[in-house]
Amino acid sequence: MLKAKILFVGPCESGKTILANFLTESSDITEYNPTQGVRILEFENPNVTSNNKGTGCEFELWDCGGDTKFESCWPALMKDAHGVVIIFNPDIPSHRKEIEMWYSCFVQQQLLQDTQCLLIAHHKPGSGGDKGKLSLSPPLNKLKLVHSNLEDDPEEIRMEFIKYLKSIINSMSESRDREEMSIIT
Repeated sequence: MLKAKILFVGPCESGKTILANFLTESSDITEYNPTQGVRILEFENPNVTSNNKGTGCEFELWDCGGDTKFESCWPALMKDAHGVVIIFNPDIPSHRKEIEMWYSCFVQQQLLQDTQCLLIAHHKPGSGGDKGKLSLSPPLNKLKLVHSNLEDDPEEIRMEFIKYLKSIINSMSESRDREEMSIIT
């Protein structure tokens, strides 16, 4: 059984914990309480199996606190990560600049491929959630960007997240197959 480690990172108050709870079908949190360091949620998704083998997959979703005071812990959080989801609130202008730092630290410096990264513009309830084209600077504008609004269309973000998980598992499965073939040959 494949086990994937996915990091949820981004600025403070961007909605990482609420999305993590929703996508893993964990408990609901109604009031804001900043994540201290990291929370690890383990889950399985019956819609995600490894390449046509029908083998189930397990996931660890690491909900990382957005405060840079935890920066000294980041190398431990990043170790052996298979994917990074960068979550930000597009209604807060500073978040657009901050996500460049998150991308640099968690994707580029870890030599992850852009396909292993997902950007989520999380619109908070009541914000109106303009899903118009966001202007993001390179290299962020090359990443897959999805809008999330749990009030208006919660299933859309769930389906996009499942697609992302499938791409991570396919990548892991192909990598494992290549490794096995190199041992055989």
